Amino acid sequence: IIKSAMTWDVINGVARRSWARNDNAMSTAKEFNESHSDYYHITMPELVDDQLINDLIK
Repeated sequence: IIKSAMTWDVINGVARRSWARNDNAMSTAKEFNESHSDYYHITMPELVDDQLINDLIK
């Protein structure tokens, strides 16, 4: 249980940082997905051009 919980806890932190557009977290999440595709998966963020978002807000 501890081993599973540690993986879950750490990867949730990586996922949160990835969704916050942290480059290192996004690359770590991608590597994790490739190496653990049998059981785990982190949903990756879809990056949008900042200018597009700024134009929509105006």
